[in-house]
Amino acid sequence: MTLGPSNHSSTSIAAAALSALCERLGDDLVLHGPEVERYCRDWHGDITSGAIAVIRPRSTKDVSEAVKAVRDLGLSIVPQGGNTGLVLGATPDEPERQVVISLERMSAIRRIDADDFSAVVEAGAILAEFKDKVEQAGLYFPLSLGAQGSCRIGGNVSTNAGGINVLRYGMTRELVLGLEVVLPDGSVFDGLSTLRKDNRGIDLKQLFIGAEGTLGIVTAVAVKLMPPAEQVATALLGLPALEDAIRLYRRARRDCCDLMSAFEFMPPVAFTLAREAIPDLPMPISGDYEAYVLMEISGSGLVDVDDLMNRFLEGVMVDGLVLDGVVAGSKAQARNLWLFREGMNEGQAKRGAHLRTDVSVPLSKLPAFVSEAEAAVYEACPDCLCVSYGHVGDGNVHLNVLPPSGLSKEEIAQRIYTSKVVINDVLYRFGGSISAEHGIGRLKKPEFAARLPDVQHRLLKTVKQAIDPDLIMNPGCQLNFTPDS
Repeated sequence: MTLGPSNHSSTSIAAAALSALCERLGDDLVLHGPEVERYCRDWHGDITSGAIAVIRPRSTKDVSEAVKAVRDLGLSIVPQGGNTGLVLGATPDEPERQVVISLERMSAIRRIDADDFSAVVEAGAILAEFKDKVEQAGLYFPLSLGAQGSCRIGGNVSTNAGGINVLRYGMTRELVLGLEVVLPDGSVFDGLSTLRKDNRGIDLKQLFIGAEGTLGIVTAVAVKLMPPAEQVATALLGLPALEDAIRLYRRARRDCCDLMSAFEFMPPVAFTLAREAIPDLPMPISGDYEAYVLMEISGSGLVDVDDLMNRFLEGVMVDGLVLDGVVAGSKAQARNLWLFREGMNEGQAKRGAHLRTDVSVPLSKLPAFVSEAEAAVYEACPDCLCVSYGHVGDGNVHLNVLPPSGLSKEEIAQRIYTSKVVINDVLYRFGGSISAEHGIGRLKKPEFAARLPDVQHRLLKTVKQAIDPDLIMNPGCQLNFTPDS
């Protein structure tokens, strides 16, 4: 059954499509009615839409059959993992023409191979649960995200997720050995190899990493595993200025080498925001310094991580790069230090709707970018609060803007829009990117499309039309791919 132009209302078309899906796939796989709503709401709850149905396959074969059914009905697909994305990449935007395919039931770990330092896991596995299973096998999967208790492996791959360990282990792309993907015609690309070296031409799996479900549905992933970090040293440091964070990072890269696994910068307001979210969080350090760094080094075997951290800090404090600091003496203390970084996000959310950015600039330009971008925001919106923090080691800055309380929804929306425009203007002068790790989705599509060079646009369109000629996979995400666009 194909749903083309007709005299029926869109509601009638949706009802007919739902009936056809239930008949073809069975009631076990097709969810409809009020339960659909939770799959159609973005992570922060700012946007709620709808869909004809939610299909919840139990196997790769189920996904293949679902894709064929949706295609035959002339509808489109929004693939979804844990629905924790921040750019509306998994949120339907045409409720009466779209079907969500959720991978939440496909959560099996197909194998963990300790000798091969690899694992094969289905796309619906929750990241934290997968990491726990890997740890029980005496290994370590280094992807670490704030949403790891609910995000899923397939979504991590489809968005090329980043996180706090990028400077040591890289983005998700660098952790993927192979993929299994259901293509828009229902066929299955089986590329689940765990080979480290395989130079047989174009690496096809890379097409689907970061594609946000616009080329196919990732159903399983082969990933690299690492030896566990048996020793971890965590320190929170107070610095004279943000510029000193770059100098400190350069020094840490030299002295700590590849043992450094995290290097985050935070502003003084981070402590206020974190304690608004977690009121009993004890202050480990004075909140009077201009900038703060949360640094972690880790290792295993014969390496003495604690001694390395102490010797490193002695040197940088003598040289004046660090004014004050605290080193965690236990796992519990380390956890409390990280709660300031994580609680800061919760504190911002408690203050209401605000601009969340995820930008990157060359590492050497990070302090200058933050200074100029914040100045531009304060000139345009003097009553707002800028909160800049992020990953020093990869130039990723989350420059968020919080409007004051008491404004109307319209006034808040205007502050957010104005702040985004002025930040992006500064960003492009610095040669930066509007998306360091969150992706494009639907939220950042206008800015992405407006500055996409013609050659890149042509290449993206060519790839899309070759793999998804009917344009059924996540339409409206990343770019508006149409036959005449």
